[in-house]
Amino acid sequence: MTLSPAKLGALCAAVSVMFFSVNDVAVKFLSGGYALHQVVLLRSVLGLLVIMIVVAPLTEGWAIARTKRLGMHMLRGLCVVFANMTFYLGLAAMPLADAVAIFFISPLVITVFSVIFLKETVGPLRWSAIAVGFVGVVIMVRPGTAAFQIASLWPLLAAFCYAGIHIITRRIAGTESATTMVFYIQIMFIIVSIGIGLVVGDGRFDTQSDPSLSFLLRAWSWPLPADYPLFVLLGIGIGIGGYLISQAYRVAEASFVAPFEYLALPMSVVWGMILFDEYPSLWDYVGMGLILGAGLFVVWREARQKDATLQDPAPG
Repeated sequence: MTLSPAKLGALCAAVSVMFFSVNDVAVKFLSGGYALHQVVLLRSVLGLLVIMIVVAPLTEGWAIARTKRLGMHMLRGLCVVFANMTFYLGLAAMPLADAVAIFFISPLVITVFSVIFLKETVGPLRWSAIAVGFVGVVIMVRPGTAAFQIASLWPLLAAFCYAGIHIITRRIAGTESATTMVFYIQIMFIIVSIGIGLVVGDGRFDTQSDPSLSFLLRAWSWPLPADYPLFVLLGIGIGIGGYLISQAYRVAEASFVAPFEYLALPMSVVWGMILFDEYPSLWDYVGMGLILGAGLFVVWREARQKDATLQDPAPG
C-alpha cells in the first residue's frame, strides 16, 4: 500500500517523536554519571553507524555524503548540536516534562525568526499567540520566585537554536535529501563533542555543584556494562529518529507535520511520573497548556494563511 505524502509525513513524525522521547529519558538517566560530550559522542558514533548500515543502503547508498551545500549543512549541524546540548543540560537538573514544555516555545520562535530572516508577514492573531506562549514560559520558569531554576533557561536557549534549524532547513530542503541532512548532523555532533572533550574531558573544570554544569564539565569515564543498552538505544534513536523527522518535513507540509511533534509533551509527562517520580504542579500544567495552545494555533494559522484566497488576504 502506498501512503500519501501527508500520511507518510504524519507517520514519520509520530515515530520520530517516540524515538526522541525515549532518547530524552536515556540521556536523563545517564546525566548523573557521564559527561555530556561523552554521551553525545558515543550516541552520534552509534547513530552514524545506524545511518550507514541501515538507512543509507535503503535510500541513496554512499551518495548521502554528496552535497553542493556543505557550508549550510555545517551551519545547520551546529544549530542541532547546540539545541540538543542545551536541552540536555536542562534535563540534568529539572523535571523532564518541564524541560520539554519550555522547549516547545520553538514554533513561536520560528515564526518570529521567519519575520526577521525570511521577511514573512505575521498578523496580530499570531503575534497574540506568540505573546500567550511566552506568558506560558514565564509561568513555568517563574523568575523572581523561589521556584525559579537557572536550568530552565537551557531548554529556552535550545528552542531558539531549534528555530534556527528550521529556518536553514527551509533554504536547503528542496535540494538536499533527508538522509544527507541527518548524515551531516551526526558528523557535526562528533566534531563538536570531540572538541569539547579535548578541552574539558579530563574533568579539571568540574568543580560545580550545579548538576547542569557538572554534566557539561565532568571527566570522561568508561561506560558501565549495565549502561551499554542505554547507549545503544541512544544511537538507534538518534539515527532513525533524525532520519524520520527530516523525511517528514520533506514529504509533507510543515504545518501538517509540526503538531505531531507535540506528542512529546504528554509522553514526557508520563515518563516523568513513571520513571522519575516527577509530578507537574498546577502552575506547570497551566504553563504547558498556554505553550501547547499557542504553538498549535500558530501552526494552524500559518497553514490557513498559506491556503488563503485573494478574498481573504489579510495576514493573521
